[in-house]
Amino acid sequence: MVEVRAATYDDLPRVAAIYAPYVTDTVITFELDVPVLAEWRQRYDAVVGAGLPFLVAEDEGDVVGYSYLAPWKTRPAYRQTAEDSVYLDPDARGRGTGGELLDRLLDAARAVGVREVLAVIADTGSDVSVRLHRSRGFRDAGRLEQVGFKLDRWVDTVILQRSLGG
Repeated sequence: MVEVRAATYDDLPRVAAIYAPYVTDTVITFELDVPVLAEWRQRYDAVVGAGLPFLVAEDEGDVVGYSYLAPWKTRPAYRQTAEDSVYLDPDARGRGTGGELLDRLLDAARAVGVREVLAVIADTGSDVSVRLHRSRGFRDAGRLEQVGFKLDRWVDTVILQRSLGG
């Protein structure tokens, strides 16, 4: 049984390990260099310091996925809009873990006053992330063409949006 809970500093080495192959082997993230643990601590501090949720999914004591919200933009008028991120260990895919993380993230977003959640998803040719978000009420909000260049190819992003009301 997967338990979703607030992340702690102790979870960050596992978070870093889950994320690293996405950086090195895929275009799912446009990051080119694997973030070191110190960078993860800074990211965690920035998310939590902004009053936003950073969650992990734990299965039998092992962190198998994580999700968090980050401010969409730094200008104050955007303060109620956030971008979500959801990443899973490959062995955790297809078991509902991503949906559980996203559901809990949306609940936490509401609790901290986020009104709009955006998902900016690399168009990798797989629609898994898009389907996950649509199944949670996200709607298509746009496409940015050829905005990322990684692994010798140009990649589009799809933008989905979920209004939490308020």
